[in-house]
Amino acid sequence: MIRKLLKWMLGTLALILLGVLLIGVWAAWIYRDRPAAEVEARWAGDRSRFVEIDGVRLHYRDEGEGPVVLLLHANYSSLFMWEPWVSALKDGYRVIRVDLPAHGLTGPEPRGNYTLERIQYLIEEFIDSRGLERFTLAGTSIGGTVAMRYTADHPERVERLVLISPGSLEKRVRGRTQGADIPTVANVIAYVAPPAFTRFMLESDYGDPTRVSDAVVDEWYSMWRREGNRLAMIELLRQYVSGGVEEKIRSVKVPVLLIWGEKNRRVPLSLAYETRDLLQNSPDVRLEVMPGIGHMLVQEAPRESAAVIRRYLDEFKEKDAAKTSATASP
Repeated sequence: MIRKLLKWMLGTLALILLGVLLIGVWAAWIYRDRPAAEVEARWAGDRSRFVEIDGVRLHYRDEGEGPVVLLLHANYSSLFMWEPWVSALKDGYRVIRVDLPAHGLTGPEPRGNYTLERIQYLIEEFIDSRGLERFTLAGTSIGGTVAMRYTADHPERVERLVLISPGSLEKRVRGRTQGADIPTVANVIAYVAPPAFTRFMLESDYGDPTRVSDAVVDEWYSMWRREGNRLAMIELLRQYVSGGVEEKIRSVKVPVLLIWGEKNRRVPLSLAYETRDLLQNSPDVRLEVMPGIGHMLVQEAPRESAAVIRRYLDEFKEKDAAKTSATASP
C-alpha cells in the first residue's frame, strides 16, 4: 500500500515538473526576443538615426531648431518616452535624445560593460560626435544619474541641468560600491517575461496605476524584446554602482531644475529636498513637485511635465534674447 502511494506521489510530481517545463518552454517561445531588424522596422522610422561610438551602435533622434536640449531616458525605457516633450519643444528648440546601451534600438553593449563610467563615456563621445558645445541636459532615473555625472565633470558644456528623480538616489542602490548580487536564475526573466510583467512594473512606478496605458506597455515591451535587451538590462543592474553620488551632486555648478512626483515610491520626495540641499554650488536651484504623480513622471503626466520644461526653458531664452538686444542697442 505504501509503495503504491509513493509510486503515485512520484508519478504525480513528475507530471507536475513536466508541466512546469512545458509551460516554461512555451513561454520562452511565445515571449522570445525579436530580431533587431524586425523591431527597427516597426519603430525606427524616418526620424531615427544611428551612429557607432566605440563599437556601440547608438540610436538617436535629432529634431527641431534653436537652443539644444539633450534628453536621457529612464532605466527599462527608451528615447520614445520623450515624445510628449519633443512635441512641446521642437518648434523652438533642437531636441536630441538617445537610447542608452541595453535599451531601445541601441541594444546590448558588445563587451557587456554597463558601468555608469562606460555609459557616461559613450554619452560624452556621442555629444562630441554631434558637435554640441553648449546645451541643456535633462535626464530621468538612470538618465538623471548620467546627466548629473556629466554635468559635474563638464560644467563648461551644460547651460542648465534638469533632473527627474535620479536613479542613484534609490534606497536600494544609494551608496553601493559594488555591483548587486543578482543570481543567475534571474536571467529566466529575460526569456519568459510576458507583457503583464511590464504593466506590473509600470503600475508600481505610477502614482495612479490606472493611468498606465496599453500604448506605453506596448512601447516598453517592444523595446524589451529587441534581441539581447532583457539580458543586458539585468546585467546593467548587476553592475550598477552609485557610490559617491552625494559628492557628484555637490560638484554641479550650473542652474538646476528638479522635477519630482509627489507619490514617487521608488525615489521618494524627501530625496528631492535632500538633493536640493546638496546642490550647494549651483547658482540657481528650483524644485517643481507634481501632485499625485509617481516615478515615471513623463509617462504618467506627459502634457503637464512638458509644460513645466517649456516654461523653464522659455524663461531663460527670453532673458538671453533681452541681453542680446540690450548689447546690440547703440
